[in-house]
Amino acid sequence: MIFDSLDVSYGEMWGSYRGMTHPDPMSRALAARKHAAGMDYAVLLSARERPLALVEYWPRRMWRVYLFDDRSWCMQMIDLKPHSTGMLLAQRNTRWQFSSEQEHSSGKWNVQETTTVSADGQVEVRSEFAGPRGASTESLHDRTSGPSSVPVRRFAAPVESYLCPVPEFGDWQVFAPFLAQQGHEPATAVVLTDVSVDEGSGPLRATGIEQLFRPGASDTADGPVSVEPVDAGLLRITSGQLAVSDPGWISDPRTVAVPPGEFPVTLSLLRTTRGVNVAAARVTFLDVPPREWEMALSPDEDLGLLGEGQFYGVGVDTGTAAFMDATRTVIEDQLDEDLFIPLDSHFSVELPSPEPEPNLIAFRAGQGDGAYPVWIGRTDDGQVGCVVVDFQLHSADGGE
Repeated sequence: MIFDSLDVSYGEMWGSYRGMTHPDPMSRALAARKHAAGMDYAVLLSARERPLALVEYWPRRMWRVYLFDDRSWCMQMIDLKPHSTGMLLAQRNTRWQFSSEQEHSSGKWNVQETTTVSADGQVEVRSEFAGPRGASTESLHDRTSGPSSVPVRRFAAPVESYLCPVPEFGDWQVFAPFLAQQGHEPATAVVLTDVSVDEGSGPLRATGIEQLFRPGASDTADGPVSVEPVDAGLLRITSGQLAVSDPGWISDPRTVAVPPGEFPVTLSLLRTTRGVNVAAARVTFLDVPPREWEMALSPDEDLGLLGEGQFYGVGVDTGTAAFMDATRTVIEDQLDEDLFIPLDSHFSVELPSPEPEPNLIAFRAGQGDGAYPVWIGRTDDGQVGCVVVDFQLHSADGGE
């Protein structure tokens, strides 16, 4: 294909490296902010509604380029890393051959050729063969070796042959020469055209939080549901810092400055025809309705780097979340007996401490592992009235 223009669109990291458009598109402005912050994103270069290259920006100024042929098949992957010359070195270039569309769709290559280049121009070319059809069950990017291989070729070459400029944001012509490796020929001048993507309403907003704790039944498209607030005990804060964390991973909690004292913890149980889950958990510091809600952020987090409906939240890896004082510690060897096993038959569990030491109140995290937003409810004078973990079993308008 000869091309004189490229359509440019932006999105989250490609992940499955297949498809014609970004599964999670973002605006050019958001991608530019992520680039400036050193955060990952992806750029899709297309022509005539066909993907030609997908460029991923990785942390530590590394890049990955996926190349597509005229059939829109992903046939090549190039990893680039910073070189001492100030340019990018194509450190690894991997090509695949497939016998059929079905084989390509399942990621079962017949031949994989990987060229690796060192910083001083030492080149290694390794060819691998999948053997009998169906022998390989791994995805094409996870697979590192085949049942058989030919001898490895090694030679020295001018390292300049494997260098390319480091692009400024938007300077995607830098990657146009790579397209020729899949038979796409750039014209003398290539025009880049940004595909318009609406900024949308921005990061996730705290709507319907109060309704998470309003008792009552209602009918939804998925059947009847009911909300039942239940008391989970008193949380003792001594340091003036509330921590929200998976109790099995308390080294990196989400923290909020709050007054010291003892404060009630409430769970919102959501009952449906499928069972009962903890929809949200709240610790209340002032018995005053919040005037506004804000997302609990760490010092290095920026709402301007979030796309449509995205959020920074507390990570859960044990199916459990907890409120605790930021100085509270846990004994990992006792977590199973004291916390995780009791949570099999209870919605919440307290890990007590003798007064005046802080305790810990843990609870089931919605439907399991994931990341969940933490909201701070502030009063008219800006004080923290409550902190809520929303396990997102309700929609934004408060329904199921």
